[in-house]
Amino acid sequence: MSIEVNDESGVPGTDVEELSALAGYVLQEMRVHPQAELSILLVDEDVMSDLHVRWMDEPGPTDVLSFPMDELRPGPEGGTSAEGTLGDVVLCPTVAATQARTAGHSTAEELGLLTVHGILHLLGYDHAEPEEEKEMFSLQRRLLLTFLAGR
Repeated sequence: MSIEVNDESGVPGTDVEELSALAGYVLQEMRVHPQAELSILLVDEDVMSDLHVRWMDEPGPTDVLSFPMDELRPGPEGGTSAEGTLGDVVLCPTVAATQARTAGHSTAEELGLLTVHGILHLLGYDHAEPEEEKEMFSLQRRLLLTFLAGR
């Protein structure tokens, strides 16, 4: 899998290797084709605010945005998805840090959660309806916890 992580946020201490490893784990668990491509970009609040307004028509920065490309979906049991470009996940570490303090865990843990969340959106998961939210958040939690347990 081709996973590119670029940190343009200016926030020191972000472990891009850990985010890349987490993304690789999620893609493997979701049976995404080994030749699939994913980009993760960490940005500052100004850039995230611009993206949030432009694509979601909502003011201010947000924690994560996902931009799907080839609309890949998880592969079937025993198989993989189609080959292609999964898309881009954009994270804002300063927003993540604020959320982490509120949740009582580290910024690194929040960025991991947001990375999984963003990838699941790229794979077609959503949380607009209660049933969708339950499915997505349960999967998100399982993926993150099993990744961390293996570290």
